[in-house]
Amino acid sequence: MLLGLLDTATIATPESLLGLFGLGIFTGAVAGVLGIGGGLLIVPVLSLWSIPLVQATATSLVGVWMSAVSGTVQNWRKGQLDGRSSIVLAVFGMVTASLGAWVGKVLPNAAIAFSFAGLMWVIIYLMDLKQKLKVREKTITDATESLSDRRPPEPLRLPQVAGIGLGAGFLSGLFGVGGGAIMVPLQMLFLGEPIKSAVRTSLGAIVLIAMSGLVSHTLNGNVLWPPGIAIALGGMLGAQLGTRLLNRLSSKAVDRTFRGLLILLSVYMVWKGFSS
Repeated sequence: MLLGLLDTATIATPESLLGLFGLGIFTGAVAGVLGIGGGLLIVPVLSLWSIPLVQATATSLVGVWMSAVSGTVQNWRKGQLDGRSSIVLAVFGMVTASLGAWVGKVLPNAAIAFSFAGLMWVIIYLMDLKQKLKVREKTITDATESLSDRRPPEPLRLPQVAGIGLGAGFLSGLFGVGGGAIMVPLQMLFLGEPIKSAVRTSLGAIVLIAMSGLVSHTLNGNVLWPPGIAIALGGMLGAQLGTRLLNRLSSKAVDRTFRGLLILLSVYMVWKGFSS
């Protein structure tokens, strides 16, 4: 297979960078439709270039970080960002993001691959939980929902926030994901946040968490910057297309597509682990 013959040198050619830009558009569009971080898609695809998984996860953080910055700036301009909660989550997340990056450097590729596959199933469970909480949220009156959507959880429960931030930060550094798929349902479950508020808060936290993991990976020499930037630019464009496409799809179609994608990715990463 042609992609399997490529390496970290050939991936920086103009032709490969153009292909990675297209990959970014695709992963950004899928992320916009399914509401997941692009790292879940970028990491397995980058591994097709025979790139070690630690470099693939590090490079994916470039796109994760740039996308989070773009979305957070938009939320801030609209006055919909709860900066305090985002910062508290991020502070705890940044503590373990560096640890996750270090673990990713010392673990063999097979261990990372199997762990990544396991993460797919954890996210499927959390998305089930998220759906149940979303249904429960709909029982609240529109007036109450509108007010609570703009209000941060009171009082701020530091033990719960700390646990959410620490776990998301470690996963971000280890797997090259932003951590939002973990933080959003846990914020709803343990902090009582409405889904819209949880999404905005976690996105703001991802800016700092992903940056922390990215800095650690950069110091360790794991980031492939030209491919990462190419994917990130394509992802920012694709996300705009995906959010528009989302309005045309039914919730059932999105849910089934999401689950099918995660199952396929988990199977692929298991195969990658055995072949490492």
